[in-house]
Amino acid sequence: MDWAGWALFGLVATTVLTAVLIAAQMAGLTRLDLPLVLGTLVTADPDRARVAGFFLHLAAGQVFALGYATTFALLHRATWWLGGMLGALHVAVALTVLLPLLPGAHPRMASHRAGPASTAVLEPPGLFALNYGVQTPAVAVVAHLAYGVVLGLLLQAR
Repeated sequence: MDWAGWALFGLVATTVLTAVLIAAQMAGLTRLDLPLVLGTLVTADPDRARVAGFFLHLAAGQVFALGYATTFALLHRATWWLGGMLGALHVAVALTVLLPLLPGAHPRMASHRAGPASTAVLEPPGLFALNYGVQTPAVAVVAHLAYGVVLGLLLQAR
């Protein structure tokens, strides 16, 4: 396994994914602010939450990159299209499992079942994160496909 490639290219791919999400948010395509969502897991202050969430997102990106790199190593190949397929699987699990479960674990997120509480400052994403805008699923798909393609291309080049 290419440990140096995984470490460096995981950061590059996560940066690309984050750039796509931020650009889409700034363009008004989605209201999803992933650094804020992740950062409010550890602090209620929105400014500090974005900083903490950025680093949590980088760490999560490294963990997922390790999974991608391991898959490439097990298959004895890394290609852009294989990376894209892993990105499609990644976003499918994120939109259908991880995000809908988040209100149950997030201390500052309202839930559909319990409703808003006095400490809830974020709305729940819902299935496919549609509560953050109807284009959010498409933005997430593009971002995760880019992540997988970048990892596949960079690890293939090594």
